Amino acid sequence: MNTEEQIKKHIADQTEPKRTEMQELHHIIRQIKPASKLWFLDGKNSEGKIVSNPNIGYGFYTIKYADGKTKEFYQIGLSANTTGISVYIMGLEDKTYLPKNYGTTIGKASVSGYCIKFKTLKDIDIETLKVAIQYGFEQNV
Repeated sequence: MNTEEQIKKHIADQTEPKRTEMQELHHIIRQIKPASKLWFLDGKNSEGKIVSNPNIGYGFYTIKYADGKTKEFYQIGLSANTTGISVYIMGLEDKTYLPKNYGTTIGKASVSGYCIKFKTLKDIDIETLKVAIQYGFEQNV
């Protein structure tokens, strides 16, 4: 199964209304940056043990670790979780940027240094989320 098929299956496997909302977010992110690389992480480590929720990723950047090692990863991530949906904006140097700039305007969401988590799209301002995603794509290019 290729990445697009894995993503399609992952979204289809969600229960409603999460399925529809994940599909809508996938479409929004693809509209913001249509040519971005797609990723699908199944949440399992190299031993096949589940270590996280599955993630859909968009874009590309290189993580640089303190020991000099590097790792290729996505810029924007999308994940269903037990209480809702998380949008990850990776690679931001300023971990206060998202909470300071979007925390009070996005609506009913938890905003951390790299994650915007909400129960349902009805709880948030989608235009504000789009601006945050666009900002994430513009970083680490």
